[in-house]
Amino acid sequence: SIAQRILDIACQRNRIIERILELEYSKRIELYLFNSMYCLMYLDEHKAHLDNSDFNVLLLITTWRLTEQYNLGYSKEDAFFMNRWVPFRDVRGASPFTPAFERNVLMPFAKTFEGHTEELKKAAEAIGGISVKQGDAGYIIPAFDCIPMQYLFWDGDDEFSAQANILYDYSVTDYIHVESTVSLATEGILRLAEVAGFELKGNIFRM
Repeated sequence: SIAQRILDIACQRNRIIERILELEYSKRIELYLFNSMYCLMYLDEHKAHLDNSDFNVLLLITTWRLTEQYNLGYSKEDAFFMNRWVPFRDVRGASPFTPAFERNVLMPFAKTFEGHTEELKKAAEAIGGISVKQGDAGYIIPAFDCIPMQYLFWDGDDEFSAQANILYDYSVTDYIHVESTVSLATEGILRLAEVAGFELKGNIFRM
């Protein structure tokens, strides 16, 4: 069953990661490329035999597997968490993408939760967010264990519109490509909106 497949994947996850990390760096990349092709081919081959809910679950599993494999394949050997939080514009290599990030990631985030600070807090806590003392609502939400992100929100008033920001640890591009940091931010916002039961407002970047 689909539920059993999810359980099996969860139970095997740590063992698989340990085995992958034992491989030489070049072998990790080969494994990533092979599994990316296999996952997508499998899903395409079997989608005709799945109902919509099963297909969506498998698509979620496939996306998670590809993202995690990419993360393992790209990461630098000496990567480590620096505890140095920076906005997107200060992430290494991100500067050219900053205007698009502010327009298509931060603005939809702010608009979606404007007037709904408490709902944002509840959604963040529901997905394991850890509260930080910044903004009207601020939470650390990990994209991966090695890639925590801070989602910060200031609600609007009669004079100013709601504002939002997302902070990364400066080490983030030691784990993933700079362009993928945008995808992580987007997925976090989409998840928060889904848990809060809100329709997303604005044109958010999507893969």
